[in-house]
Amino acid sequence: MNVQTPEWVKNAVFYQIFPDRFRRSGQTRHARGIKLKDWGAPPEEQGYQGGDLYGVVEKLDHLKDLGVTAIYLNPIFSAASNHRYNAYNFLEVDPLLGGEAAFRALLDEAHERDMKIVIDGVFNHCGRGFWAFHHIMENGGDSPYIDWFHVRDYPLYAYPTDASQQPNYAAWWNHASLPKFNTHNPGVRDYIFTVTRHWLEFGADGWRLDVPEEIKDDSFWQEFRDVVKGVNPEAYIVGEIWHEAAHWLKGDMFDAVMNYQVTAPILGFFGRHNLNKNWSHSDLNWAATDAQGFKRDIETLLNRYDWEINTAQMNMLDSHDMPRALWLINDDQAAFQLSILCQMTLPGAPCIYYGDEAGLSAGTDPFCREAFPWASFEANPHSLSDFYRKATALRHAHPSLRTGDFSILHADGDLLAYRRRIEGEQALVFFNAGKSERATLSLPADRLASQTYQPAWPATAGAFTVKNGALTVELAPQSALVLVA
Repeated sequence: MNVQTPEWVKNAVFYQIFPDRFRRSGQTRHARGIKLKDWGAPPEEQGYQGGDLYGVVEKLDHLKDLGVTAIYLNPIFSAASNHRYNAYNFLEVDPLLGGEAAFRALLDEAHERDMKIVIDGVFNHCGRGFWAFHHIMENGGDSPYIDWFHVRDYPLYAYPTDASQQPNYAAWWNHASLPKFNTHNPGVRDYIFTVTRHWLEFGADGWRLDVPEEIKDDSFWQEFRDVVKGVNPEAYIVGEIWHEAAHWLKGDMFDAVMNYQVTAPILGFFGRHNLNKNWSHSDLNWAATDAQGFKRDIETLLNRYDWEINTAQMNMLDSHDMPRALWLINDDQAAFQLSILCQMTLPGAPCIYYGDEAGLSAGTDPFCREAFPWASFEANPHSLSDFYRKATALRHAHPSLRTGDFSILHADGDLLAYRRRIEGEQALVFFNAGKSERATLSLPADRLASQTYQPAWPATAGAFTVKNGALTVELAPQSALVLVA
């Protein structure tokens, strides 16, 4: 099958936003008498802190300056939780986020800046307040919508009174608040595809799909792709699948996945001397690794998929579903900077989780969903913000770092070197992940395609020489060098 992915994604830098915690604008006209949490309240308190889509509009210039060209928004549809993965109306932007007018403003302002907006599609399940589920709650087996869900008995145990009471209908991970759609029902499919088409026609540039493997029906996702590409052939389809995903990445379903499989090798290598072991995930090999382990994992990952897929993957260091990267490496900022630079120079579209540029560091959900500390950040921007700006500028300046082929030239202990190459340009990327020792690394002439190199990172002449056809570089502890020819 001919695999095609959107061209813009291959050149994109994404930024993920959890809307309730990014920025409260003051522009949303809330109903009188509502009560929001204070901005910056502890995230474990749950509740709503009042971030809205107008707040994203207000910070588009910050994101543009950071080098961001695309935004991935966590769910924005009307729901009864701050995460909004339990929507009750997929055709309404939550009024707490500013409603449809705010989304319209965000799309228009983002597109004016040549930035794309990808939204979250939660099509496996809905919330208890979804109109068809509510109809069953009121009517039981007499509801015409009874087959829109997987109901086993009546009345529905939608609000369990104790932990032992399980819902008597299919629900995501048995959470009563998340009834699972019956996507074999043609009416359900029509509804979901209507939602899909509506927001693309409204101006969204793609869909991130929540737990898509829970819908075990290839024909559903093939039809979904036809709907999406029928509206906009360049719309992006990226699925949340944490493990190997070749089944969905053959060109007939998704363009890419959230590439958590690149997360563990990056953080496990660059943070290996200071790795936080107080987290694990069944789909990730979360462990310290050396350069050889990094090489093995990255080459295995890239060999799984068509190159079109590799260049369109959404490469994550963290997200709303896992601890922040800084927390995972025990706040080792130097190791985090090397991880960022690696993320920006590997195949695939890097994605920055909101607030990482402000130095946020926290454990897994709900702690990783804290409010962006705008007051302190604007008074004293974190050094990571400037680092991100320089790292994204490096990626944008060199097409070889975006779409070039990839080969690892050296991997031993703390030392790593790889090449990105397209016709007319090649980049050599060197890392010393060690914390104490300077290192020297030499590449023989037969590993090189040029004898003339210019430093791109740092942008001044570094410690490298070319002699008798061989390239020799010197690297301080926890440092990197990028050369371009």
